[in-house]
Amino acid sequence: MSQVLTTHSEGETEAVAEQLARGFRGGEVVLLSGELGAGKTAFVRGLARGLEAEPEDVSSPTFVLLTSYAGRLTLHHADLYRLRGTGDEVELGLDELPGPGGVLAVEWAERLQAPSWRRARRVLLQHLGGDERRVTLSEEEPA
Repeated sequence: MSQVLTTHSEGETEAVAEQLARGFRGGEVVLLSGELGAGKTAFVRGLARGLEAEPEDVSSPTFVLLTSYAGRLTLHHADLYRLRGTGDEVELGLDELPGPGGVLAVEWAERLQAPSWRRARRVLLQHLGGDERRVTLSEEEPA
């Protein structure tokens, strides 16, 4: 089942993520997809706010690949933009995250070779022009 929303600003995109994260209890995986500039990092900032981490600390970890932020639950933020679908995410230890006291958000999730999580929330962000974005939220269980 999917939910499709339209946001009209970066703040609204963050608010959608914040509301989602408020219900997290630990162990959640959020897989984000969308073109450059679609709002993936803004969505992760909203997750941070909903997890009571410092949203202003969240930036795109393109060169670091993985950053963690302390909050009510630890937010692990991975950015796979620089990976080329060669299974390098295994070396990052993503399959060991998020753990019961954490949440894992993965930008450029389409670059994952073999996700090992039983359940994941997918977020697709699409430009609609200007500051508008279509945010498609869905939950999946691998076959």
